[in-house]
Amino acid sequence: MKGISHFITGVAIATFFPEVVRQAELGGLLPMLGGIGGILPDTIDFKIARYWERFDLSIDPGLEPDAEKIADALVAAMRRAYETGTDVNLVAHTIRVGADLWREYAIRFIPDSDEIAVRIGPLVNTGQVPLAGSEPEGAVEVRRKVGVPVRNTYSEEYKVNIFSGPTFRFAREGDQVRVHFLDWHHRWTHSLLLAVAVGAVMGLLVGLLTGNWNTAGWGGLVTGLGFAGHILEDQLGHMGSNLFWPLTRKRIPGPGLIHASDAIPNFLTVWTAVALILFNLDRFSGAARLLPSSYLLVAVGLPWLMLGGVYVLGKSRGAHPQPLREGVRQEERIAEANPVEMA
Repeated sequence: MKGISHFITGVAIATFFPEVVRQAELGGLLPMLGGIGGILPDTIDFKIARYWERFDLSIDPGLEPDAEKIADALVAAMRRAYETGTDVNLVAHTIRVGADLWREYAIRFIPDSDEIAVRIGPLVNTGQVPLAGSEPEGAVEVRRKVGVPVRNTYSEEYKVNIFSGPTFRFAREGDQVRVHFLDWHHRWTHSLLLAVAVGAVMGLLVGLLTGNWNTAGWGGLVTGLGFAGHILEDQLGHMGSNLFWPLTRKRIPGPGLIHASDAIPNFLTVWTAVALILFNLDRFSGAARLLPSSYLLVAVGLPWLMLGGVYVLGKSRGAHPQPLREGVRQEERIAEANPVEMA
């Protein structure tokens, strides 16, 4: 989900508590703490956690990239992980050729095979818009066999173009090499147990700042619930989350129902959250004007029925055959990002 979706979800969760709404009516900012909790997991990931990551290997294509060398480096990293049984962290760097110009290249993990492919692409600007006719002359897709089964559960293709490039962790799992995309993302920051701790810390801070421990308790509760809401939304996607860190060390894969950049799920999330905020403000006002069943049917049920149906139909017809087929969303690609995720 996008950042605005997570933020407004946290605010909506906070408004389900009458005391929070009452304090908000008096000028309190408790609903905002729910929103802050909602964006906090990705904020920690993209502003802190990714800088702690250490890489065993890096691909630096230079200004004149060679698809064969890039492919060989990827295969060598995957073979090393398989043969040694030790995970290999790799980052694929971008190619900047000007102030607003980048050379794009694509890395593809071919489904149901032990092959990878690399293709040198066109020049693009920072908006990722390709320049017509800038593809290298005679450029073709280079394929290489890894030699062992490859399991890749995220995007089939990763376009490496602007800002920071994608990172992968290759790990041997049984007789396969598993490709973990953005392994630093959705790990310890996306833990339900951490949500409890974050709520407790926020409650303590509010209490120390205001001296009102009743407000502090509500502040901690809505912050923790907003944080947990973010994690559960992300868990619907492909990447999954480490739901019980520090008791567990690995991400639990998601069901792949949505992707972080999908427009319809993001729109429905924001729409529903706003509808529920209005509903809660009305019913806790002391002079409710909305008929609950009619309002929820029209404001929530019908949009989900219509747009949700369009989304499901599109997926069933292959409109979303691979998450991010056209390249990975900037927020989940690493970068100076809009945060992703991805889900």
